[in-house]
Parts: sequence; C-alpha cells; structure tokens
Amino acid sequence: MKPLALILAALPLTAQADTLAVTQVTEHTYALTGPLTQRDPVNLGNNATFGVILTTEGVVLVDPGGSWLGAQMIDQTLDTITDAPVTHVIDTGGQDHRWLGNGYWQAQGAQVYASTTAVTDQQTRESLQFTKLSQLIGEGLKGTAPAYADVTFDSDLTLTVGDTTIQITAPGPAHTPGDAFVWFPAESVVFTGDIAFTERLLGVQDFSNTRDWIAAFESMAALTPTHVVPGHGAPTDLATATRDTYDYLANLRTQIGALIDAGGDIIAAPTIDQSAWSDLDQFAAMAGRNAQATYEQMEWE
Repeated sequence: MKPLALILAALPLTAQADTLAVTQVTEHTYALTGPLTQRDPVNLGNNATFGVILTTEGVVLVDPGGSWLGAQMIDQTLDTITDAPVTHVIDTGGQDHRWLGNGYWQAQGAQVYASTTAVTDQQTRESLQFTKLSQLIGEGLKGTAPAYADVTFDSDLTLTVGDTTIQITAPGPAHTPGDAFVWFPAESVVFTGDIAFTERLLGVQDFSNTRDWIAAFESMAALTPTHVVPGHGAPTDLATATRDTYDYLANLRTQIGALIDAGGDIIAAPTIDQSAWSDLDQFAAMAGRNAQATYEQMEWE
C-alpha cells in the first residue's frame, strides 16, 4: 500500500477530487463521470463514466476503473456517497477502464462479472493495453495486474443483490467485441458501457464493429430507459444518447457506403460530412480516423 499513498500524495488534491464528477441519477443510482480527455497521470485511466447501484447488501459498481489506483480513486469517491462496501462489479467490455481495476475490488472481497467475449477480448489485448497505459499514466499504473471476472456469461445474466434485480446483456460486438449494458428496471436506468457515448465523439477502432454496434444500441434502446448513463459523458436521456451515438454511426456507415459505391478510396474517407456532430468533444481528433476505420470494415462486409 505504500506506493499507492506516495503516488496519490504526489497528485494535487484538487485534481484528484475533481476527476470524477458525482451525479445522483435516481434514488438508488449514481454516475461517476470522468473527463472526456485522454488517459493521464491525474485521471489514472478513469477517463470514462462509471455506474453505481445501491442495494440492501452493498454497492454494485458498473466498471471497476482503469488501473489499481484508478479503482482506489473510485473507492474514495464512493465514500462521499455511502459507507456500504462494493460487493459486485460488472465489466461492460474489454477497454482498460472496463476491467483493469478488477484486482483492486477482488482484493476487497467483491465478485466480478463479465461476458465471456469481454474476457477473451481483455486477454487478447492485455499486453497492448498495458503498454499504452504505461506511456499515458506512467507511475499511475503501479499495482495494476490482469485480473479477470469471477463469473462469466454468454449473452444475458440476471443478478439479484438483496432486494435489487439487475439485468446484464451482451448484445454483440460494438465498440469492443464483448460490450454489455446493465439494466436496472426498478428505476428505469441503463448503464450502457461503451455502447453509448455522449458529449464526446465515439471512437471506431480496429476492434470495433460499426454494423453490430448499431444493432447493440437498438437492443439497449428497446428498453426505452428514462435515464441513460453512457460509457463516456454525463448521465442523460435516450434522445441525446441516440443523437450522439446511434445517429452518428448510421450517418458514418451511410456516407462511407456511398463513397465505396462511387469508387472512392480510403484516402477520401475523412472528407465525408460529419459536421452535424462537430460540437462533440474530440471531434477534430477522431472524425477522420473513424471514417477510415469504418471504410476498412465496410470494404470487407
């Protein structure tokens, strides 16, 4: 524990305190919203949104944090909400902030849940993620080691904790191959993981699947949730999540499809019109890359 204390002590207290914004969504749910920027030594890999469900038997945490120290940051933030321990953690995908904090919570006695596809993705990309994080958060990666789910499922899992029932669904590939969303029907809240991005432009990576991502979003949206806690961005409603994610992906595929049909090459992909989403954070950095990644995917579909 000594390295943890030394590293955290080196960070400005105001920066630590401001990294995760706490929002109460409903009576028993909260969102911990990280910054929309890249991973860095201050956010410790927590540049994402994490979900909290309070039950009579403890806290269900949706996504564990992007490192051991990132998980500890979440734990310290939870102390401002409740004295109850985290008893269950749900990994909603294969990105670093969706699983690299697992070991911290398992050390506290929590049980971790993830889809089998997510675990496979975590194992496949583990080395690359550690290499990237070591460059981005440096000493903030100390204490982090691969730790996988205690309980896995193929497509759906109903989790009952005390008097609370939660449905976890892995609808198919989206931002990552094993993305899942968490549905809390009693209060009409869905925690989408990386199936939905708001406020910042989503990223289409070589491991993403834009066609199935649209289908995954439709599966989540069919629940008609009142409250949406996205994987990135503040809690919102379904209309906003649809505009920032579903509509963007649909436009991307429509325009890239037209470009391919017209004989256009991948060099021309960044020239497609994405201006309707230029208000989103990271647009300048991501729009061109998204177009080219989508071109590569659609060329082989």
